[in-house]
Amino acid sequence: MPTTDSPGSTVLVEARQALGDHRWVEAFESLSRADATSTLGGADLEALAEAAWFTARGDASIELKERAYRAHVDEGNVSRAAIVAFDLAREYAFKRQFSIASAWGARGGRLLAGRPEDAANAWAALSRSFVLQEDGEIEAAIEMAASAVEIGARHGDPDIQALGLIQRGRLLIGLGRTEEGFPFMEEATVAAVNGELGPFVTGVAYCAMIAACRNVTDYRRAGEWTEAAHRWCERQAINGFPGACRVHRAEIMGLQGGLSQAEQELTQATRELVDYNAMGPLADGYYALGEIRLRMGDLAGAEEVLRQAFALGRSPHPALALIRLRQGNVRAASSAIESAVREETVDLWHRARLLPAQVEIALAAGDPAVARRAADELAEFASAHSSPALHAARHDALGRALLAEGDLDGAGRELRTAIRHWREVSAPYEIAANRVALEVVLRGTGNDDEADLELETAQSEFERLGASLDASSVAETLRAREERRAAPSVARKTFMFTDIVGSTNLAEAMGDEAWERLLRWHDDALRGLFARFGGEVVTSTGDGFFVAFDSSSRAVDCAAAIQRALAEHRSSHGFAPGVRIGIHATEATRRGEDYSGMGVHVA
Repeated sequence: MPTTDSPGSTVLVEARQALGDHRWVEAFESLSRADATSTLGGADLEALAEAAWFTARGDASIELKERAYRAHVDEGNVSRAAIVAFDLAREYAFKRQFSIASAWGARGGRLLAGRPEDAANAWAALSRSFVLQEDGEIEAAIEMAASAVEIGARHGDPDIQALGLIQRGRLLIGLGRTEEGFPFMEEATVAAVNGELGPFVTGVAYCAMIAACRNVTDYRRAGEWTEAAHRWCERQAINGFPGACRVHRAEIMGLQGGLSQAEQELTQATRELVDYNAMGPLADGYYALGEIRLRMGDLAGAEEVLRQAFALGRSPHPALALIRLRQGNVRAASSAIESAVREETVDLWHRARLLPAQVEIALAAGDPAVARRAADELAEFASAHSSPALHAARHDALGRALLAEGDLDGAGRELRTAIRHWREVSAPYEIAANRVALEVVLRGTGNDDEADLELETAQSEFERLGASLDASSVAETLRAREERRAAPSVARKTFMFTDIVGSTNLAEAMGDEAWERLLRWHDDALRGLFARFGGEVVTSTGDGFFVAFDSSSRAVDCAAAIQRALAEHRSSHGFAPGVRIGIHATEATRRGEDYSGMGVHVA
């Protein structure tokens, strides 16, 4: 902010020198002393407000800006008074106090009525852009941000040009038009790097670029800008922006496996941001902390901070919906995630971050159709954007949907592709989670050794990361499997036997090559349906299967699905073998992965 050019007391001269050198504590103390003994002008009050902000006195900074506004009006500096009014509108909107923000915006507008255009009109256009954004009129908000840039350029105000570029860029990115939006963000950030902007707007430019990179899952570029911003903050002795930037740095740290370090960073960041009443970044910090605690298995701690994020205007989903899922409340999880997806129609990148959770929750709720729709929407969005993390999420979601549909081969391909993409962004938690899903595929195709290896590797990774709930879940699965293998036990199951009718005659009539092709199709189709309905393949007899189900209804549904699949193949390809299916619910002795006893013979 500018200061008066007229000579002043020794204290004021020292304060202005400290301000120019970015010695914020010294500047604040000197200007405060001057304020206590004399009447400061509007420019000096703005300078004191800036020093207050950079020394973690957010509320004092706003009070001083309000005094600066009155001083500028008294001095007849209408243009500067209007700029301060619009800046206060931005401050109160940032704090989610929209009625007060609107009042300050109206004040600024009245001051400019009937006056020739100057830089204050650019601030007015930016303020109007924020209002239009809040009202959901995004295209109009983009146009108004562009007007702010144009007017600022005509009147030589680089700060308002940069803020207008940032607003225009992030709105376009939110609409999914990243190729249009990022050049505006980059133009503003280059101005910050070159020292063309004031300290506050420089910090805004850095943080906005980092947030944009994070939002589009470009974690490599987000990391680079985070470090650049951190170095700038250290050089300028600035405390406020590290709080905001620390949130983004911690998010990347958590993605790359440093869960406990990320939790410490976010705890410190939110503590810093509270001093600034920086509601937007503080809400992001609480949400990020909730996601980290969710992964660590601290569901109560995660829900606590997600509620704080919600109170500040930040959606708590998908993290809160996933907490409900982990708590076993599938109905609440489904309702929450469906509502969140339905309501998010503006920020397409945030909508894309909701879709993987919708897939996971829909599958837990037994609704593969919803899961597939969400996976297909994510795939369509990912096809238009280049991001390893986004493409990993796309293949991850599609693999899980295909697994639920019984397409084991397709699911295996997608999950392995997801793991490759997750490796590109160094995301060990996601890799471990994909290994757990891949284990089901491998088990369903009879590759028990590989399945065990995937599950054991996932457990080790979860333990290393400190993801306690996931590690415990995998350990329980492994323990139960070992117990089944170690000792015989009595289990009540519904057993299914399938058999190709007249397989010997068919093989002779078709020849070896054609018969092998048909048999491969038969095996893949049936194994996929067994997996879809929760069937455990006990043995394969060459032209048939012995399968165990936990419930009779799922066994019957699976048998019906097999016959429908055969009928569809017969209709589309002209031929499918007849398959006999026998089902019997009974008790049997389990030894390892096998079952025996009279009930099995009856089946």
